[in-house]
Amino acid sequence: MPVARLRPARTARGARNRALPVGASAIALGLIVIASLAIGARDLTPVEVWHGLTRTDAIAAAVVWEQRVPRTAVGLLAGAGLAVAGVLMQTLTRNPLADPRIFGVAAGASLGVVIGLSVLGLTGIGQYVWLGIAGALAAGLIGYAVSTVAARNTGGGTVTYALCGAALDASLSAMVYAVLATDVHSFDQYRFWAVGSLAGRDAEVAWGMAPFLLGGLVLALLAARGMDGLQLGAEAAAGLGHRVGLTRATAAVTVALLTGAAVAAAGPIGFIGLAIPHLARWAVGASHRAQIALSLMLGPCMLLTADVIGRVIVPGEAPAGIICAVIGAPLLIVLVRRARQIYGSQASRGR
Repeated sequence: MPVARLRPARTARGARNRALPVGASAIALGLIVIASLAIGARDLTPVEVWHGLTRTDAIAAAVVWEQRVPRTAVGLLAGAGLAVAGVLMQTLTRNPLADPRIFGVAAGASLGVVIGLSVLGLTGIGQYVWLGIAGALAAGLIGYAVSTVAARNTGGGTVTYALCGAALDASLSAMVYAVLATDVHSFDQYRFWAVGSLAGRDAEVAWGMAPFLLGGLVLALLAARGMDGLQLGAEAAAGLGHRVGLTRATAAVTVALLTGAAVAAAGPIGFIGLAIPHLARWAVGASHRAQIALSLMLGPCMLLTADVIGRVIVPGEAPAGIICAVIGAPLLIVLVRRARQIYGSQASRGR
């Protein structure tokens, strides 16, 4: 009886501990969104932002709705997609250094964009974003299929998934640069996209990527319970009643959707899918639903913060991809050091 009474209390306490970082990150995200709408070539006060949103000030409305709302929307969607994809990839491969580029998803998106630029002669982001998404989906599905067959034949498990994905990523990247080597004009356009930026993204880009990202987020939530079991190992997950093959396939498709749409729209921005999952895991524990909920806030926080900093740090504008690398590298080092201290103390207590 005492144990039965303690379990609800522990569950409620754990839920409160998880709700606190999610709520705090939601507040931080709201403030960053306001900053993203207010800061730029023409700074606006919060009152002017409100007047622009409500269209009571024509000049503020033009700045807010035509330039900053689409840019902020792309940042929200891309940041969330990359962060959630990172959560799934690190569990799927059981590799804490995995990020959404595994399975060649980012390279597939790059190849789609290059085909649009070089072969089809497309010039606008809103035109070639669809090819980027298609390339990412195709590469992700091919990478998962090849990795699954190889793992089944060799018994390599998660190591085989990571190696096959890395090989596909290298092959597709080589194809990208082979095409660009023959077209200088396309290389210049690709170079601007490959840095990773939210500049110039309009409503067409935001609407184009939204269905893929929202669909991927729904799939991520549906797969969360199976991922909780999968992080214990395939045999343990199967013993707990989870359908391991279905969970892995769902996670792989979800990563392809989320990464493909985010990379096609904003470019191959790094460190969000690598650092944010570690921060979410440290803040809310092993529950994938809690990690996904927190990553939905922290990913956009990081990307929009980098975008805002890039607008003011130099006279022109520094791309968000560069600022994310500057922010993400020290953050990842701190998180890894903290994790080593925690695991080291746990190991010493267990002796």
